[in-house]
Amino acid sequence: MPIERASTADRAFLAMEGGGRAEQIGVALVLESGPDGPDVATLTRLVGERLAAVPRLRQRLVPTPWGCGGPIWVDDARFDVRRHVRHVACPPPGDERAFLETVVSVVAEPVPAEAPLWSAAVVTGRTDGATSLVVVLHHVLADGVGGLAVLATLVDPGASAAAQPLPRERPTTRELALDAWRTHLRSLGRGRWWLRQVRRSFAAAGGLAPPRAESCSLLQPTGPRRAIGVVAVDGRALREAAHRFGATGNDAVLTAVAGALQRVLRGRGEAVDAVVIAVPVSGRRSDDDGSLGNMVSPMLVTVPTTGDARSRLLAVAGQVRRHRADASGPPPIALLGGLFRPLAALGGFRWYMRHQQRLHTLVSHVRGPEESVHVAGRRVRAAVPVALSESGNITAYFEVLSYAGTVTVTAIVDPDHVPDLDELLAGLRDELDVLAALEP
Repeated sequence: MPIERASTADRAFLAMEGGGRAEQIGVALVLESGPDGPDVATLTRLVGERLAAVPRLRQRLVPTPWGCGGPIWVDDARFDVRRHVRHVACPPPGDERAFLETVVSVVAEPVPAEAPLWSAAVVTGRTDGATSLVVVLHHVLADGVGGLAVLATLVDPGASAAAQPLPRERPTTRELALDAWRTHLRSLGRGRWWLRQVRRSFAAAGGLAPPRAESCSLLQPTGPRRAIGVVAVDGRALREAAHRFGATGNDAVLTAVAGALQRVLRGRGEAVDAVVIAVPVSGRRSDDDGSLGNMVSPMLVTVPTTGDARSRLLAVAGQVRRHRADASGPPPIALLGGLFRPLAALGGFRWYMRHQQRLHTLVSHVRGPEESVHVAGRRVRAAVPVALSESGNITAYFEVLSYAGTVTVTAIVDPDHVPDLDELLAGLRDELDVLAALEP
């Protein structure tokens, strides 16, 4: 059988944890309410049946003997879907705030390291009677686009998969050693390619010594707590308005986020001339959206906060067009993995993130299905994205998911440093509404 190794980018996400918060991504699928909705047993069985289409969800990441290369994915001989799917009751009063707090707690709970690196929770107890399925993946398993590939197998009617005996035989030590040496020999002739990719990747991320982001209260060492709030808008209207100016829906979201953060700062008696946003850019080929693993690189976008919405949108669109190609290759953490991983394991990455002055926030945008999907016969009426990681001194960041004509923006904040989350959400909604109504 082929040897499946964690990529250098995947291993970098493992090293990032370094005693800090687990690097995990999740999405809450809110199912349409009604009589005879799916219960916990039904959803657990459904998830178990459809896992066969994604073998990685039945695999563990294990180290190899010395000289045999990086860790490999192997089938979990003790796999039991009941260890991964659980029931969680939304506490009273079961409103939107209580639901979102429940989602955060589910995504924040570390997945067990000795089992396949994912979990799911069936959340009940909402006042509207809706049942939700919250799916959580460790970042070593997939990035946002890869996570969508997992979700695509869980929705009706499920993906077909060829039956295969499990667990499959593990590769021998000799096979691992030979594979590691072949990989090493192939890499010896790629020095020029590596240097070219390093230059491109760092250029997209602002270079080795980018200008300092303006100091403000958005940058403060964060604590362990997280709170989230959600804004959902008409995605088609936003995209069509952006297209009238040669921009994209994602450009509009970046513009709105910067405007909303500026409103918050003004409420605190502060202001900045620009908000610097890190944007993960997928390096997947158009025919490779179904694979897992991490294939994203950071791109820095400096979004002006002065001027009208049209001029700010045009400025964002121009920057993204200039730098997107450079960010479509391997990320710096993968290219410099041999140096990055030991430093991160010693706490270097966490220290850097708590002192960095490169960016104010991060906005990750993933595009989901254009049409509504169903789970266990129920329409998914909303999909709420959440990602939890070592945010360092970034007190607010954003996850964005386009689904069935709606753009859902989740603001993830440290509530001790962002007590004005409601003001942030109101400003974000206002900014998005202004952009969606732009005319040439």
